[in-house]
Amino acid sequence: MKFGLSVFVSAETNNPQERAITPAELGAAAEERGFDSVFVAEHTHIPALDISLPGGEPMPRYFSHMLDPFVTLTSMAAATSRILLGTGVILLSTRDPIITAKEAASLDLLSGGRLVFGVGTGWITEEIANHGVDPARRFSVLRERLTAITRIWEQDAAEFHGEHVDFGPVLSWPKPVQRPRPPVLLGGWSPKMPQRVLDLADGWMMPPLFDIDRVEKEVAGIRKLAAEQGRPQPRLSFFTGGDPAELERAAALEPERVLFFADPWTKDETLAKLDEWAAAMAEYGG
Repeated sequence: MKFGLSVFVSAETNNPQERAITPAELGAAAEERGFDSVFVAEHTHIPALDISLPGGEPMPRYFSHMLDPFVTLTSMAAATSRILLGTGVILLSTRDPIITAKEAASLDLLSGGRLVFGVGTGWITEEIANHGVDPARRFSVLRERLTAITRIWEQDAAEFHGEHVDFGPVLSWPKPVQRPRPPVLLGGWSPKMPQRVLDLADGWMMPPLFDIDRVEKEVAGIRKLAAEQGRPQPRLSFFTGGDPAELERAAALEPERVLFFADPWTKDETLAKLDEWAAAMAEYGG
């Protein structure tokens, strides 16, 4: 079982007077402590409306202050040599596929093939609508954009003609170092997600909303579905708080990795938390 970080990266903490740890500092510290990966979340913006988190908590200030994920991960790449660099997740419902294909392939090239491409649709419907996308169609948009991106990566002269994405033959380099594409993880919590993961992705990044009871149920369900359809078993990542009993249950599921969730904290706060998690990892071979 591997251990990764899922992080919200901002220049400031939730307190505008405090400087948050930088991407380079965070990446280097995570690599030094034996984490296998860092996944960076994305929101292009937060609509200036009264929007709460899915659990009902107020929206943290840093949601609207997040750094661009590809710029963030490139900074981490320059400060590290081993750790995997993941988008966790970028919102394809808000992204141009041709530009995203180039950004992601450039990161994979510059990092020596360390990109993990985590994608999702996003849950803030007003944010999606501000990009000219009907929120009710956002998964259909993701499906076409992911297919188009993969085609650009795989083919010299790629083209795609769909309902939401339409372009003639294009020449776009670099191609990713990882062939035919970097690992693709799909994030989300729709009841349709297990089938969508098997159809489109290499694995599922389950949301922090899932407690360990829900994780156990979902892992059993998607593995059963894959077996029934004769599909490869998907790579599975889910979140943990680091409690020893929870980690023991997580290890029994044999996921690809479990993830610790980090807000934008100060450097000292972040390093202390990474040390705490590294001690928990040591009990499970991390």
